[in-house]
Order: sequence, then structure tokens, then C-alpha cells
Amino acid sequence: MRFVDSNVFIYAFLRPRRRLERHEAEIKEAAKRIVLRLEDGEEASTTVVHLSEVANLLEARMSLGESRELLSSMVTLKGLKVVDVGGGDYSAAIQASGALGVGVNDCLAYLVMRERGIGEIYSFDKHFDEMDGVHRVVG
Repeated sequence: MRFVDSNVFIYAFLRPRRRLERHEAEIKEAAKRIVLRLEDGEEASTTVVHLSEVANLLEARMSLGESRELLSSMVTLKGLKVVDVGGGDYSAAIQASGALGVGVNDCLAYLVMRERGIGEIYSFDKHFDEMDGVHRVVG
């Protein structure tokens, strides 16, 4: 099982406002392939916090109806398990983010992965490459 970072959904679903550079288009296509695998039943996890990150961006860039439709399709992906996190989890991520030198939500992903024995993450954020016990998968 892998963890799915919010940027996978953002790249897969957000419509660009400009023509994408070649490497950006490749990332977008890789993100779409990941989502298709989840749709086909590949098992992976994410948190409600990471879905909320996606929701904030989608709602800022498209109609509420359109964003709700996309979010609904994400939470019903056949292979995706949405992990609940609480205030204690978020507090731990805030504390650890300074030591790890990453943002709080990326630190939350890391802590959830460690807690659940998940060693791989779908993400396009290269700083996950520097985290102990994490193998980043980009497509």
C-alpha cells in the first residue's frame, strides 16, 4: 500500500491556466495514471487533511458544483482509503515539521505513513526523498 499526497490529485484534476511546459505535462499525465490505478482498485491511503488541501485549490479555481463532483469522485475511488486524523496527530506533525524541515501537512503524511507501516508515497514533492523509510513513486 502507498500513501497519496495531495499534489497527485491537484495535478490530475486541476485545469492549467496556461500551456504546460513539457515536464509539467509529464507530471500531469503521471498523476492521471495514478488516479486511474486507484480507480481500478490499487490500494492506497491519504488523509482527510490532504483531501482538504485539494478541496481548497479546486474550489478556488472552479465552480463549487464542479469541485464537489471531483471531490466526490476522489473519496469514492475503489482503492483509496481516507485515514482519519485528529488534533493529536496534527500537533505531532506541527512539532515534527521543524525537525524535518518540511511543511506541516507533508509531515503529517510522513507520520501517518510511519504509524501505518507504509513505505511508499505517490508524490511529486522531492523532499520526501530525504525522509527516512520513504520511497517516493512518481508514476
